Amino acid sequence: MRKLTHVLYALYALFWLTGGVTAIVAIIVNYIKRDDAAGTLYASHFTWQIRTFWWSVVWAVLGVALAVVVVGFAILWVLGIWTLYRIVKGWLYLNDNKPMYAARA
Repeated sequence: MRKLTHVLYALYALFWLTGGVTAIVAIIVNYIKRDDAAGTLYASHFTWQIRTFWWSVVWAVLGVALAVVVVGFAILWVLGIWTLYRIVKGWLYLNDNKPMYAARA
């Protein structure tokens, strides 16, 4: 599961070079393997990755829609920085064998 989670972070990181194709592959794998990760520290990483993907989609759609009034370009720029931050933070936590957040009671 550790190796798979590393691969998923890599796929999310490569989305800039592939026009988003690798992110689509990664989100599909996230959902297929999510049950296998349940109860492990990897579950928090899967949740982190899934949330990063869907919030990125929402903000990308908004940014593209607002690009006609220029503010969309700022949204897309911030989205790129935010997405990069989430990938790097998650990957570093995974490397240190830490969950993305404390388990909820």
